[in-house]
Amino acid sequence: MQNCLVAQSGGPTVAINSSLAGVIQGAIDSRQFDKVYGSLNGVQGLLNGKLMDLSEKIEEIPMFIELLKKSPSMYLGSCRYQLPDYTKDDAPYAYIFNQLKQFDIQAFFYIGGNDSMDTVAKLSAYAKQIKSPIRFVGIPKTIDNDLCVTDHTPGYGSAAKYIASTLLEIGHDTSIYPIQSVTIVEIMGRDAGWLAGASALARNEYNHAPHLIYLPEVVFDEAKFIEDVKAALKKYNNIVIAVSEGIKDADGNYISATTAVEDTFGHSQLSGTGKCLEYIIKQNLQIKVRSIEINILQRSAAHLSSITDIGEAFRLGMHAVQTALTGQSGIMVTAVRRTNSPYVVDMGETDVRNVAGLIKHVPREWINEQGNDVTQEFIDYAYPLILGEPVVKYQRGIPDYLNISHLYPEP
Repeated sequence: MQNCLVAQSGGPTVAINSSLAGVIQGAIDSRQFDKVYGSLNGVQGLLNGKLMDLSEKIEEIPMFIELLKKSPSMYLGSCRYQLPDYTKDDAPYAYIFNQLKQFDIQAFFYIGGNDSMDTVAKLSAYAKQIKSPIRFVGIPKTIDNDLCVTDHTPGYGSAAKYIASTLLEIGHDTSIYPIQSVTIVEIMGRDAGWLAGASALARNEYNHAPHLIYLPEVVFDEAKFIEDVKAALKKYNNIVIAVSEGIKDADGNYISATTAVEDTFGHSQLSGTGKCLEYIIKQNLQIKVRSIEINILQRSAAHLSSITDIGEAFRLGMHAVQTALTGQSGIMVTAVRRTNSPYVVDMGETDVRNVAGLIKHVPREWINEQGNDVTQEFIDYAYPLILGEPVVKYQRGIPDYLNISHLYPEP
């Protein structure tokens, strides 16, 4: 018998633990693995010797797999650690592979986004160089939905559902007063506007909010923005504007008031786009205006999760196990949409190098000509991903999730 290892990396989502559950269930069903280990805090768990036996959790915790599927964030914790180029510094690789050998690991599953796929690419390349038989498989996740090749990413559907629900409620909130007002909602999306675009799903037969949507895929023009707002105010009393945090001007500069800080992967940490637009409106229009930053709120909002999202995340985890058992390595499993109506998705895979370091943008044809809204094509794409509501267990009036105290610092 042999063992496998799974880890999580990057930002949390509602669905990433469902992919973890899929890996565990897939490994059990395959009867090819004796134990399933989890690396705490991503690849750093291997470097720090922090592995846990997930097989034991199934015996210890009743309904562990089902609870895991419906618990948000990351049961194994996360990291934002970038492996060096092994041709220049192979010390971390040598240590990692020594750890893998000690635990008799034959397959390593890494659940994460773009930067996590970079880690899968590097580990699989190093394994090939040293002729290691260990298979490395990436499983996609990100609320940003910006991974290439896969039709969409687990985590996006639930985050989109949260944003659409929030925008609908903001629409209700702003409509009660008979005075004109503007409410700006800043939504995550550094380079791609998939999340902000999902705000359009809030519209129904009576709610027209958001009235304007601005994505990073279109250059932001301040003068045109003011004209857009003026035109909208002629039709509606209370305007709601959805904006991606990563919108840029014609010179490629972020509109955000804060762009100086970068993370370990060199990504700008944005904050203040909504506030910046608020100031622009205040300077140009004599009207009540406020800005709201959703920020991280949709990442772990399991009470508003999509059962479509949770189910597909689980299927991708199981498919990753089957893919590894065929001997494939250095790949990422993918969702392949066959039809929109009825909505049908198959599981596939692609070379992880087709994903690492790349960004999938909202197609320009899915944004209207004026650059201030999305088209019906975008809505038809996103709508199936938010459907269905899983049953969430409650205790004392709030959701009852799996205990994650194993991630807390030791006393």
